Amino acid sequence: MRVVMFGYQTWGHRTLQALLESEHEVTLVVTHPRSDHAYEKIWDDSVADLAGKHGVPVLLRNRPDDEELLERLREADPDVIVATNWRTWIPPSIFTLPRLGTLNVHDSLLPAYAGFSPLIWALINGEKEVGVTAHMMDDTLDAGDIVLQRAVPVGPRDTTTDLFHKTLELFGPITVDGLALLATGRTDWTKQDRSKASFFHKRADEDCRIDWTWPAEDLDRLVRAQSEPYPSAYTYHRGRRLEIVAAEVSANVYGGTPGRIFYREGDGVAIVAGADARRGRNKALLVTRVRTDEGVELAAHDYFTSMGGYLTDQS
Repeated sequence: MRVVMFGYQTWGHRTLQALLESEHEVTLVVTHPRSDHAYEKIWDDSVADLAGKHGVPVLLRNRPDDEELLERLREADPDVIVATNWRTWIPPSIFTLPRLGTLNVHDSLLPAYAGFSPLIWALINGEKEVGVTAHMMDDTLDAGDIVLQRAVPVGPRDTTTDLFHKTLELFGPITVDGLALLATGRTDWTKQDRSKASFFHKRADEDCRIDWTWPAEDLDRLVRAQSEPYPSAYTYHRGRRLEIVAAEVSANVYGGTPGRIFYREGDGVAIVAGADARRGRNKALLVTRVRTDEGVELAAHDYFTSMGGYLTDQS
């Protein structure tokens, strides 16, 4: 089939590579210009460069809403559009243009975690599995009928980086397999159960700020969700920003005021956590590695040279 691809970053790069290696003909690629947004500088393999190396015409657009783009799409004459990690709304005039419509590939198990940063949100929320969904695009973002869906388990100590690599391996195969199903003429795809839908916003600096009233189990997942190369979870100590690079849940229960720098346990320092901590019912967040606002990374024992004082959510 003749395919036009809308894609961006490493997800789009991996999808385009699979299309180029398939039996299909990629007639045009549309991608975003490079961005300075913190999360868009991560996993930023260039879709434009890959297309250029294979002689595929490329258009750069922030939004696909101009007449020139529409005309170029008509000239490309696609049987289908594939969209992967496209960051803005695609209008009906585009997604309905090909005879087979538009196949969108999204890194969550829809209808849950539509929108942005689904792996981070899923890990924070303690999901047991994550995955990738290939679905037909319609008027509502990430809400179209499901063609294929594949899942991978979330390990007990997985980070978002681990989940990225696990799910990235699914993008090429699910795209090519989804196109094979479309080529059969089938249209009996699975409707999404909208009662189970959730939609998440882009991550920002505020989303990385630690709230010590969260239970330690939740904070442990936040630290793992904000793993390198993502911006780290952070707190404040003596008025200065302190990134929590690595942590886990303490073995022991520690009561008191959330944020209290309390006790050395094993390789870490226990920080009191949880809204109910004053009742002595909560585990602590056992911080093992930190990074100062000067960029120096230290073991928690080397940074917290004495116990006492507090970590706070404000400078």
